[in-house]
Amino acid sequence: MAAPVVAIVGSFDTKGVELRCLADAVTKHGAAPLLVDCGVLGEPSVEVDVAAEAIAERAGTSLAALRDDNDRGAAVGALGRAVAGLLRELHNKDEVHGLVAAGGSNNATLFALAAEGLPFGVPKLLVSTVAAGDTRPYVNAADVSLLYPIVDIEGLNAISRNVLRRAGASIAAMASEVAATGEVDRTSDVVAATMFGVTTPCVSAAREQLEAGGDEVLVFHATGVGGQSFERLIDTGRIDAALDITTTELADEVAGGTLSAGPNRLEAAGRVGIPQVVSTGALDMANFGPLATVPPSLRDRRLYAHNENVTLMRIEPGESRAIGRMLSDKVNRARGPVAVLLPLGGVSALDCPGGEFEHPKSNAALFDAIRQGVGPAVELIETDLHVNDPAFAELAVATLTRLRADHTETRRHDGSRA
Repeated sequence: MAAPVVAIVGSFDTKGVELRCLADAVTKHGAAPLLVDCGVLGEPSVEVDVAAEAIAERAGTSLAALRDDNDRGAAVGALGRAVAGLLRELHNKDEVHGLVAAGGSNNATLFALAAEGLPFGVPKLLVSTVAAGDTRPYVNAADVSLLYPIVDIEGLNAISRNVLRRAGASIAAMASEVAATGEVDRTSDVVAATMFGVTTPCVSAAREQLEAGGDEVLVFHATGVGGQSFERLIDTGRIDAALDITTTELADEVAGGTLSAGPNRLEAAGRVGIPQVVSTGALDMANFGPLATVPPSLRDRRLYAHNENVTLMRIEPGESRAIGRMLSDKVNRARGPVAVLLPLGGVSALDCPGGEFEHPKSNAALFDAIRQGVGPAVELIETDLHVNDPAFAELAVATLTRLRADHTETRRHDGSRA
């Protein structure tokens, strides 16, 4: 078998020596480096395999034009998207098996864009000092590995050389494994589920039931980036059904919490048309960091210290109505079968009789907005159960199983008519 190929993407005009060190380590550990230059400030200081001019041409421009614009941010965006296209083509021909980049924030942004050209399962490693900060823009809901290099990627020294060598060894090993075994080992139907700490009993019970029936269940932690990953993987076509119990990220989107998954949460399953069961898990709360970081305008709200790093804020009726309308609007657009389950007994471990977030008026506003908002194509199921009651998990699984069976039968008949 030929050696796996690792794309090394970066600015070889300013980081050539450092990236060459990385490439040497990749070679030493049995992979073949493909050096892709995206430097716009000058000529590469080492020999590369794909010149920056070629990447600029793929982006519909020229290196001279990018330099004349003197907008490095725009250049990074254009080149990053062009590299993504190149990597996609090479991967489809089995000519790239991994991606690695090293540098500062510009190189990290370039890496994030380039990584979009490679599907889940192809290793993607970023070596950058941004790995110690807010990494969501660079992870971008993908299966990215981050390595914090301690020192900046500027010259070779005892620390940077060691880090780059380890990075080369790591990406070479990961690429070798992918080249030998393939990206994803799939032997059964895949169900994607969403979970938060306060909905764990429900989702764990549902997962066990689905697995007992032969499904593989992928559980996504609904922490913003978890919801983004949930949506992104559904869009790839790798998911057969969705058990979206924990839609809590909608609450953060409405109330200004820190764990929003963005405005497109709860849309991929409907867009792709797979069967989905949606519920209101943890829609009683928005998330913030340590108590001291909660905005002053919200300090008089009902707050709960989940731990020293997470503060939860109880959602109030006006926000609940907005969340309910948002949820309804999204499920109404679904192209496939969808059921919405309302656990009238409570939506989280904190939302129960005597619980810290018990708030009947807010729950009533949420449920009423959903009742009024969902269209005739959406199945609405109400139950007096709490979201974490074992019987609710059974109801959710039974509903999803029925939707999947009906969906399969419908597609079979549609196919026979064709």
